[in-house]
Amino acid sequence: MKAFFAGLALAGLLLSASATQADEAVFAGGCFWCMESDFEKLDGVSEVISGFTGGELENPTYNGNHKGHLEAVRVIYDGDKLSYADLLSHFWVNIDPFDDGGQFCDRGHSYTTGIFVDGPEQRKLAEASKKLVQEGFGGKEVVTPILDLGTFYPITGDESYHQDYYKNNPVRYKYYRWSCGRDKRLISIWGDKATVDGH
Repeated sequence: MKAFFAGLALAGLLLSASATQADEAVFAGGCFWCMESDFEKLDGVSEVISGFTGGELENPTYNGNHKGHLEAVRVIYDGDKLSYADLLSHFWVNIDPFDDGGQFCDRGHSYTTGIFVDGPEQRKLAEASKKLVQEGFGGKEVVTPILDLGTFYPITGDESYHQDYYKNNPVRYKYYRWSCGRDKRLISIWGDKATVDGH
């Protein structure tokens, strides 16, 4: 496994050399509260916005209709400090890439994973990183799809309390994350590479 992580890190460096300096990336990794928390720990990330993407329904809402959409985050970052390949590496070790029914205790389509790419360069890097993950687990199927980015709908209005939820409601957030079994499962897959709560 150590050899795999070394290979993943090296590949990230090689891939980032050819990457364009994009400053936004969109990922779905289950609960967007947790994805926000995990990505905002990275030096070079300036903002992470929770929302929905992937479906055809316009203006989805959390408490209303978001059929077809996934909970997702838009990561805004400084391309001089952080590459898209770096974000991909961080994404993988903070999800369960083998679960096609949701993530951790959250079940259903809206909690499944996805990488939403904006153009051929991001797709190339995403596909290469997915291949590395699959090879690192002996060819075990990685079910996370790589999809073209469509409209991203930030959570707004009466539901804007979802933005920065982990900062504004730390006790509730930590209890949810612990009781959902997210960190326990991440550690069982990725070891100390996972960005578990508090690290």
